Amino acid sequence: MDRVGKQQLTVRADSQPLFEQPRLMGQRRRRGGGERRLEPNDLLLFARVAEEGSFSRAAQRLGLPVSTVSRRIAGLESGLGERLFLRSTRKLTITQLGNALLEHARQVVDGVDAASELADNRQLKPSGRLRASAPPNLVLLESFFVEFLVAYPSITLEMDFSMRAVDIIAERFDVALRFGELRDDATLAARLILELHGGLYASPAYLESHGTPQEPQQLLEHHAVHAVSRTGEALPWVLVRDKARWEGLPPARAIVNSPELMASLAIHGMGITLAEHRRVEPYLKAGQLVRVVPEWSLPRAPLWAVFPGRKLMPARTRIFIDALAAKYAEPRSSSPHEEVFPARGG
Repeated sequence: MDRVGKQQLTVRADSQPLFEQPRLMGQRRRRGGGERRLEPNDLLLFARVAEEGSFSRAAQRLGLPVSTVSRRIAGLESGLGERLFLRSTRKLTITQLGNALLEHARQVVDGVDAASELADNRQLKPSGRLRASAPPNLVLLESFFVEFLVAYPSITLEMDFSMRAVDIIAERFDVALRFGELRDDATLAARLILELHGGLYASPAYLESHGTPQEPQQLLEHHAVHAVSRTGEALPWVLVRDKARWEGLPPARAIVNSPELMASLAIHGMGITLAEHRRVEPYLKAGQLVRVVPEWSLPRAPLWAVFPGRKLMPARTRIFIDALAAKYAEPRSSSPHEEVFPARGG
């Protein structure tokens, strides 16, 4: 492979390069019908371009010139005798051959990543890029992200805030933060970070004008500020008291996907809303909100850190999860370091 890309695409452990023979495999079929072989470094490049969906983004990730990445992929395609990508001005599409080759290319990437993670775990200071996914509007964790980056300046945090459940392994995330019950997945492991506790809140002015409900069924006679579900509809309210359970959908004045906006609308008298207790504590102290039907609560919502369960965890990922669990540690029956194998969730 070109010398310019060597230090970006090889990993050294105990001062030995991962691929000691850059020309271990010839690019082209030998004359006389010899076997066609591929260079591991070319497969690494190909996998990175496929993951990023762009030559320029892959080049940026690898720290290589775009021209180098383009030339090496062109050489790989020439050696194979077929195109791996269909290029247009707006889109890069992988071909049928490209999809077939990608599985093998990812095995090479996994080998390089495993060596890199082994070296990373031996470092005194964790470093590198940490890819994490989390639901949007996780305001509760904002202070943690700042504290983590200050504490570990050698780690670059790449956060993806999205409602979708990312494919952690295929999309090469290090960790995903997920709420609720987890789906069974033998390839993933999970660790409980915290459990959110919530209830219903309204402004004193609203309750004075519309009355204060005493039982959940009376909530159906009130205006509500609802959270939006993944389908775009209002999320039904579910309340529990000991073993009793109530579910209903009061008339909506607003349906939003921002917890902060929900609290603000409730403060301004638009109706009753649900909220996580810690989020609205300042508004309670200021007298802007009060608890409604306080003996009824939202079901507890566990927040999990989910990560690949069958590979060596990089030190930066372990530090991230440990720091999360330490910051939000709560007394509970299970150990705060208890991990679930496999992960029961998504």
